[in-house]
Amino acid sequence: MDRFARRLILVTLAAVLVVTVYQLLPAFRTAYLEPEAEPRVITPRGELSEMEQATIELFKAARDSVVFISTAERVRDPWSRNIYEQPRGTGSGFLWDDRGHVVTNNHVIEGASAATVRLADGRRFEARLVGRDPSHDLAVLRIDSRDLPPALPVGSSDELQVGQAVLAIGNPFGLDWTLTKGIVSALDRELPSRNGRPITGLVQTDAAINPGNSGGPLLDSAGRLIGVSTAIYSPSGASAGIGFAVPVGTVNRVVPELIEEGQYAPPVIGVRFDPRVNEMVRRQGIEGVMILGIEEGSPAARAGLEAARFTGDGRLVPGDIIVGIEGEAVERVEDLLAVLDRHRPGDTVSLRVRQNGDERTLEIELAAGR
Repeated sequence: MDRFARRLILVTLAAVLVVTVYQLLPAFRTAYLEPEAEPRVITPRGELSEMEQATIELFKAARDSVVFISTAERVRDPWSRNIYEQPRGTGSGFLWDDRGHVVTNNHVIEGASAATVRLADGRRFEARLVGRDPSHDLAVLRIDSRDLPPALPVGSSDELQVGQAVLAIGNPFGLDWTLTKGIVSALDRELPSRNGRPITGLVQTDAAINPGNSGGPLLDSAGRLIGVSTAIYSPSGASAGIGFAVPVGTVNRVVPELIEEGQYAPPVIGVRFDPRVNEMVRRQGIEGVMILGIEEGSPAARAGLEAARFTGDGRLVPGDIIVGIEGEAVERVEDLLAVLDRHRPGDTVSLRVRQNGDERTLEIELAAGR
């Protein structure tokens, strides 16, 4: 075989090889370089746990009773002098009864000239203010509708225990109808209110509460209302795992009065005191709340309590000092207010007072404050 024939054979074999490789390359690429991209096989999960199922059912049952609140404020354009309303903020609330009353925080609607309530089904209502109580950071709005979801069942503050599960529903950062879960972290916490009087008996929880959750319900694992989310402790302004709720016992006492009277009249005994003066005398070893004045015709006046007085040379002479109420020791003004806040006007309480080392106990009927 001559050289030309051999070269032709080699060229032909090379061409056949190239064609063969070209034809086999996709299969090789698929088999070894690029496996088929198909959906993964779904692994069966099985049934949800009882705890998960209970949480889901609780949210479904409570969601429709929680509302989204948006507020606006009336402003005047400095150039045109035109008056218009601009958005102010958002918050949460919940239906209190079948008459359209909605409970929320006072700070959600404070300073607003209008409020809109949106239900979970998308309906919107212009709300009117029924009453508010800055001392407990509570407010009541009302919407006009006869076809409303049922109100949330009410629980009890007295039964709460640290460690029990709680759930919060609200609209944090405008993200409507959000559910968070946690536990009761502590009880009987205290925060200052905007009117200077401390809000006592607060429920502390680690359920995530963020701006926009304010006014929303805090529920127990049975779906009962046990508090109203009101504040958070956070250096950054977002949830840091420390949230607070007004206990339902306070809510159940204040809200009916707001609906009936438009304001809350706290129970009082008719004495005047000053936390600053009280702190000064406490540093001198005098425990209790020093009475600085007695209102005429008050329960304290009828009980014969005596106020402190100044002598001619300017010295303060203590009168009666409140050292106990309803069997609980009173060391600060906050202690006295906390116990009074658990009662209603008309209730009778036992008051223990001390003067010149002598103690006596009095029965006093509480009056309605202003």
